[in-house]
Parts: sequence; C-alpha cells; structure tokens
Amino acid sequence: MASSYKKYQIRNQNPNPKTSVLLVIDMQNHFSSIAKPIIPSITTTINTCRRASIPVIFTRHCHKSPADHAMLGEWWGNDLIIDGTPDSELMPEIGRREEELVVEKNTYSGFRGTQLEERLKDMGVEEVIVTGVMTNLCCETTAREAFVRGFRVFFSTDATATSSEELHQATLMNMAYGFAYLVDCKTLQTAFLSSM
Repeated sequence: MASSYKKYQIRNQNPNPKTSVLLVIDMQNHFSSIAKPIIPSITTTINTCRRASIPVIFTRHCHKSPADHAMLGEWWGNDLIIDGTPDSELMPEIGRREEELVVEKNTYSGFRGTQLEERLKDMGVEEVIVTGVMTNLCCETTAREAFVRGFRVFFSTDATATSSEELHQATLMNMAYGFAYLVDCKTLQTAFLSSM
C-alpha cells in the first residue's frame, strides 16, 4: 500500500529525532492478513528509529469485558479483539523489545483513556511518527488526536496498512491536507542518518 504519496504532499518536513517518538499502532495477530505486507517497512522504520535513539511505543487494541465495547461493539458486533486471546497479542515479527512500552486501548484512538499524552509530554516529545494498522481507523484517529493535542505528526505511507488501497489513499490525502507530514521508511532513514 506504499503507492506514490507525493501527489498528496503539500508540505515537507523531517522529524527531529531529539523530540520524536515512534507509535506502532495495533500490529496484532488479529490484523495479520492486513499487517504482513508491511512487515518489512515497519521493521525498517522501527530499527531506524532505534538507531536514532527515538523511543518506540506500541499500542495494543483489546477489550476486557462488554462494559468497554462502547460503539465498537455496535459497529463491529462479534469481531472485537478480546484480551487474553492469541488475536490480542502483538505479532512476533515486529520484534518488540521487553523494555518498550505497550499502551492498551479499547477504541480507535491511542490517546483516549490511556494517559499516552501525559507520558509523551513527560518524555519531552513534540513529534509523533505514526505507523501500523489500520490506516483509516486507529492510525488516522490517533494521528488526528495527536495533531489537535499539539504534537507535530508524521504519518508513514509504507508502514501503515488497511483493508483496501482506496481507504489507505483516502487517509493519506486527508492526513496531508490537514494533519500530518507524509513520510516513508526511506525518507526517515535518510533524515535520521544525516542527523547522526
């Protein structure tokens, strides 16, 4: 889903490795069919950020009881990710390190009810790089919320994925128009290597 995003790009900027964090959204077994094609790009992005000393934070979408299903229960019915099931676990292919933070969430946003904003501010983070799945749901919602909370947002074009190319492209267009700088793993590698 990494087709040319340059046609949407309105603004150009590279993240500052000193004030950035990488968010890896919901790379869980539940989404493996969508996520597997972007494993090379997302692992390249993760490793690039680690080499540049950029913290990596993972999110994990899960529901613990019907009380936390909210609108997702109505919208998706029985297709929710239940905590404690194999589907709820992060995909081993992404290579999360034990010391890297995992933020649990039960809605599309990585910020709602998770204290992620407070953690990022405590770390001195000013910029977030968004990767993961699904481009048009959890990635887009998290990116939009980061923007309105005052973070500069960088949205990966090749380390995000969703159920269709049309939905992926629509999000890239929206992100570039009003919320985020579009980047890919090669752009990040070049930017961070030149700053080291």
